[in-house]
Amino acid sequence: MKFDTIVLGAGIVGVSIAVHLQKRGRSVALVDRKPPGRETSFGNAGLLQREGVYPYALPRDLRTLLHYARNDSIDIHYHRSALLKLAPFLLQYWRNSEPARHAAIARLYAPLIEHSVVEHETLARDAGIESLLRPIGWIKVFHKTATLDHELRVAQRWHSEYGVQYRALDRSQLQHAEPHLSRALVGGLHYTDAVSISDPGALVEGYAAYFERLGGRFFIGDANTLDPTGNTWRVLTQEGSISASSAVVALGPWAKDVTTALGYRLPLEVKRGYHMHYVAQAGAVLNHPVLDLDNGFLLAPMTRGIRLTTGAELAQRDAPQTPVQLKRAEPHARSLFPLVERIDAEPWMGRRPCTPDMMPVIGPAPRHKNLWFAFGHAHHGLTLGAVTGRMIAEMMTGEEPVIDATPYRAERFGAA
Repeated sequence: MKFDTIVLGAGIVGVSIAVHLQKRGRSVALVDRKPPGRETSFGNAGLLQREGVYPYALPRDLRTLLHYARNDSIDIHYHRSALLKLAPFLLQYWRNSEPARHAAIARLYAPLIEHSVVEHETLARDAGIESLLRPIGWIKVFHKTATLDHELRVAQRWHSEYGVQYRALDRSQLQHAEPHLSRALVGGLHYTDAVSISDPGALVEGYAAYFERLGGRFFIGDANTLDPTGNTWRVLTQEGSISASSAVVALGPWAKDVTTALGYRLPLEVKRGYHMHYVAQAGAVLNHPVLDLDNGFLLAPMTRGIRLTTGAELAQRDAPQTPVQLKRAEPHARSLFPLVERIDAEPWMGRRPCTPDMMPVIGPAPRHKNLWFAFGHAHHGLTLGAVTGRMIAEMMTGEEPVIDATPYRAERFGAA
């Protein structure tokens, strides 16, 4: 079976690429080991973060580092056995988190964020799944006035630099917006331009169904069988070998397996994360996704129930699950909002693919003709999926990309 392009990875990034290529008249095969949207894209806070112009940095002050070194927090947990392997990556990440460097990275990163919501809105409308997008924003809530004051200064800076829209909420305004949250909260920050997704997995499935309606084909297959032979790329699937003149690696946390086999040495690691769904107490309603910044967890109203998500776990990608952050977060979450029983039998775990400069890898492979990279989106994979799909498709078809992709190319890591 022959196609114009094979897209490896059926998460939000790969599916968006496949849709945009198929819309441009390319015959596309989308390949994954599981159905679309079952891995990293399935489990997240369901946010299109229009305010996320500064990618998530590592803390640099000694007090915070010592706090996390105790390894008992909700927002960060680490496996001691993984630290030696992760040390070079974390050191680069820490250096890039220096305020001046972080600000410079934000200037390169912001164009992706600025196009993120409108690209999803367009794709969702075309796919007929606009109802999954809720233009309600999300709210940071605070137990401490000092934290609120600090975050308000940050929001003011983001508004001044990048036009990020927000609304400061005092105690009474927060209670009006979210009447079932704890009355002990001192206030909140409502980021109004963000969009909440009621079911991230269903969003990916909806895009994938649209891709198939456009004539694209989905295959269960093994990305690790990707083989360049002459001017052809081949992959083994359950329906046999398929081939194409071009290929896209959009494998998220598994991209490194394929790129390493092809001779690339890209600094791609993972931050793992967990979620669990809960039933809300009868009569209690959560109107917005809510981040408890002081305690380091997020609650989001989802189709399945109230989703509790944790921060980052630093561990080997395939190490056994250790959902201790959920255990630590749950009592605080129950104090914040009236949760009842768990819905899921087991915690869900996902893996965020991260680079040490906090930016994704988007663009042509340095040493292979007709091979393209689209991975490393870290905490903003869902946010940036649609715009990444458009950019890759435009570059592959010779169009001027909506955003200059030069800052995101793999060569920045010396990969050529």
